[in-house]
Amino acid sequence: MALNSIASRPTSSLLSRKLRNSNGNDSSLAYSSLSFFNPTPLFSNISFRNASPSPLLSVSVRASSSSTSPSATVANSQELKIKSVPTQPIEGQKTGTSGLRKKVKEFMRENYLANWIQALFDSLPPEDYKNGVLVLGGDGRYFNKEAAQIIIKIAAGNGVGKILVGRDGILSTPAVSAVIRKREANGGFIMSASHNPGGPEYDWGIKFNYSSGQPAPESITDKIYGNTLSISEIKVADIPDINLSQLGVTNCGPFSVEVVDPVADYLELLEQVFDFSLIRSLISRSDFRFTFDAMHAVTGAYAKPIFVDKLGASIDSILNGVPLEDFGHGHPDPNLTYAKELVDIMYAEHGPEFGAASDGDGDRNMILGSRFFVTPSDSVAIIAANAEKAIPYFKTGPKGLARSMPTSGALDRVAEKLNLPFYEVPTGWKFFGNLMDAGKLSICGEESFGTGSDHIRKKDGIWYVYINELVRKSHAWLSIIAFRNKDKKPGEKLVSVSDVVSEHWATYGRNFFSRYDYEECKSEGANKMIDYLRDLISKAKTGDVYGDYKLQFADDFTYTDPVDGSVVAKQGVRFVFTDGSRIIFRLSGTGSAGATVRIYIEQFEPDASKHGVDAQIALKPLIDLALSTSKLKEFTGREQPTVIT
Repeated sequence: MALNSIASRPTSSLLSRKLRNSNGNDSSLAYSSLSFFNPTPLFSNISFRNASPSPLLSVSVRASSSSTSPSATVANSQELKIKSVPTQPIEGQKTGTSGLRKKVKEFMRENYLANWIQALFDSLPPEDYKNGVLVLGGDGRYFNKEAAQIIIKIAAGNGVGKILVGRDGILSTPAVSAVIRKREANGGFIMSASHNPGGPEYDWGIKFNYSSGQPAPESITDKIYGNTLSISEIKVADIPDINLSQLGVTNCGPFSVEVVDPVADYLELLEQVFDFSLIRSLISRSDFRFTFDAMHAVTGAYAKPIFVDKLGASIDSILNGVPLEDFGHGHPDPNLTYAKELVDIMYAEHGPEFGAASDGDGDRNMILGSRFFVTPSDSVAIIAANAEKAIPYFKTGPKGLARSMPTSGALDRVAEKLNLPFYEVPTGWKFFGNLMDAGKLSICGEESFGTGSDHIRKKDGIWYVYINELVRKSHAWLSIIAFRNKDKKPGEKLVSVSDVVSEHWATYGRNFFSRYDYEECKSEGANKMIDYLRDLISKAKTGDVYGDYKLQFADDFTYTDPVDGSVVAKQGVRFVFTDGSRIIFRLSGTGSAGATVRIYIEQFEPDASKHGVDAQIALKPLIDLALSTSKLKEFTGREQPTVIT
């Protein structure tokens, strides 16, 4: 059955998600279970498209062109040959918020990826990987196939004992965390640029998670960068390419590669966290319609096994469910701009009761009700407020709550009411991981459409969808909605997403919140703007007047980790006013080109009679103040934001 079969499904020209055949003609997208790429084996020999092959890793690792030293080949006692390949440092390999992200063409340069992978092994204590087990997976984007073979061979060359890799190289970011923890692996590689576009002209990325499943801390990523500046050799095992299209184990002397089902371990974990029978009772109702947009990204591999096969949803409820290397020419960032196709469906007359979208690697999400958008800041607060009653995993209550600094204060109010420990951390999931490992944190979230819990060490798009499908009033999202509607008989009005949110606002007040993104600004102008703001706050005093607002304090957010005492500075320029309103300015670390300027605007409103006001109207005075205070147009030349959330 064709996926795009829901009636009256509008299509944006920007986000047309049709698969094109070799003649450039549109063809329908037939759902094909887990064999979502070509049914023939994906790997024979690596050969980069639009690049010349090299002798060692077929264009992946080559001796530096300026070196005349021959490659040295060493055979160990178990017949695994290791080649020491001379190389030279490559500039610009410093990781951003989570991993290294660049244009595909950068990673396809001679030794570019290989240098970073080798620098990683040079940065880790030998006991963290020697004869150990590492996990490998990615979001299916362009270049992952070739990159997987490069990583496998360098891992073997550095003494790793075994690689667990998702079939066809597929594992969502949350699933990598789940596999690491279940299989007690030493860590894992994630091949993804997250929510950034994919394809030959777009983005690729790589990041490393530790044995707890959380992203590597800055102490390690800083070492990796340092080693990229001094690297002189790459250790590569002389082994054939691994066929990653078939489950099973391939042995190469003391080294082995096991191709695993990308869904199995993750699904097993979800069944421990949620009441699947309760969720199934909601999704299978004839009066409940559900649409999940995988955006032609990695969660398309999970949607049918979980939502359709396990929970009984109709196959028609899965939108853009075939993972594609270029995400169907779309931008897999689940927000109101880039997920326009889903937004049009949910805002149409008689649209579905519940809608959700996830991003490229499955760790971001967007939740919609019928003609209703739930902000990520509100969502994590609602989940936390309802988790104990609606989600079996939290039956004894959450240990603590946390949010990233730019995320609205809605979660703070829940923590205060429930008398739970609360933490405000910098943007980046690694900061939540430390708190989770120390037993201080259960539920956390970021305003950038990421929400998660300590069942893994990563934000989790599918996990979040489950909660949000359950929350239909005052419990916590599909667990909450299913819980709230479990006694509803056919024909009775169901508790809706908007009902749940409105009730939450009535109890806790509403934190009006919006984010303005200015993508791919010129770095020079963006950096000058931040420097200007830092100079401004250095002179600011309590009581200073900004328009109609009086300043409580202004700073550049600094975080001291309560677990290990590490300090992270310059995490965002904040203006906090006496009424609790906030304006925050940050440069995002998730882009691959130029600079993304982000402005966050927040204002608390306790009066329930004003909760229904559109956020852009309620926040207009603060938005105008943010633009004038920052002189954004003067520094960047930008008239309008790329995305408004």
